[in-house]
Amino acid sequence: MAGLVKMYNDLMEKADPRVDGWFMMSTPWPSLIICVAYFVFVKMGPTIMANREPFEMKKILIVYNFCMVLLSTYCFVEFLLAGWLNGYSLRCQPVDYSEKGLRMLKVCWMFYFSKFIELFDTVFFVMRKKFNQASFLHVFHHGIMPFSWWFGVKFVGGGFGTFHSMLNSFIHLVMYTYYGMAALGPQYQKYLWWKKYMTSMQITQFILVTIHSIQLLFIDCNYPTLFVYWILAYAVIFLIMFADFYRNAYKKPKTNGAVTNGVKAKSN
Repeated sequence: MAGLVKMYNDLMEKADPRVDGWFMMSTPWPSLIICVAYFVFVKMGPTIMANREPFEMKKILIVYNFCMVLLSTYCFVEFLLAGWLNGYSLRCQPVDYSEKGLRMLKVCWMFYFSKFIELFDTVFFVMRKKFNQASFLHVFHHGIMPFSWWFGVKFVGGGFGTFHSMLNSFIHLVMYTYYGMAALGPQYQKYLWWKKYMTSMQITQFILVTIHSIQLLFIDCNYPTLFVYWILAYAVIFLIMFADFYRNAYKKPKTNGAVTNGVKAKSN
């Protein structure tokens, strides 16, 4: 135990001092506890809702989704202006630990905090008894992001690693626009023909992040290799999972029963 405590203390000595005193950045435990509580809620949710009627949440969903559009837009624009349209290199981009890089660090923290807000996606699925939408891919993706991004902000808030968060902010801008329009009601379904292409955009995102990460394994760059492997592993895992989802949802031939069920779902 003494050895583990020493390792933890040695690790914390390498943290970015600029985040000292920032909300939830002193220790990883609050982030870990919230993520664990999220997984427990997902597991217990169907039992909790078993004898309850689904909640009617149309107004809440409209407000929530369009607020998330605004938040995602803010993060995307800030990632661009703080670095990716202001001198950042697509090859080697070290973290700027000076006060000059503070703008990028702030948007990294905002992106990290937005991952906790996004956990409400699943909470709303459970409250509306849409359990099928809380798939393994959805829960795994939402559940690991907040905790993993704590380390990103704590140690490497800026530079190379913000490429994937910049792309992800844009994807979420599009995604929450779709969910917001869907929440408006059936009369807007005719404008939502592009759901399939939204999944294609997510797959493209992970392909770009994979390529972007692999190149750093073959060049010298003042960016921690551990985080390069972390980002690469994340991109490859989700590339495989989203590609499998796309194949099952859009490429597999549907039986007559499946088509009928799809029509019924739309008509409801």
